[in-house]
Amino acid sequence: MTQSSPHRHHAIDYVELTVTDLERAKRFYTEAFGWRFNDYGPGYAGIRSAQDETAPEVGGLRVDEEVRPGGPFVLLYSADLDRSVEAVTDAGGRVVSGPYGFPGGRRFHFTDPSGNELGVWAEA
Repeated sequence: MTQSSPHRHHAIDYVELTVTDLERAKRFYTEAFGWRFNDYGPGYAGIRSAQDETAPEVGGLRVDEEVRPGGPFVLLYSADLDRSVEAVTDAGGRVVSGPYGFPGGRRFHFTDPSGNELGVWAEA
């Protein structure tokens, strides 16, 4: 079976960093690591590979008043978001947000039995 998407089902796919100053954060990561960004308005920028112009985004910078407790937000990819919601709840996790739409797809957030919050997203 050939898969047209570069994303792998239920694999770690994207990491969001909460920042308090988007322009300052972009400048830092560009200078320190050569990262490039896709801007999605004043509150979000997607992180692009420094080495590969054609690679998909690997993460994002999300503006908030304070940094998210617990560090970066990890997102998994799903080929079937509704089945992933069922799998999370059947395994003892708790959906805490969504599913909801965003530009390019849908996603939900959940907590595992230890309280770690992760997200799962799917293409539109």
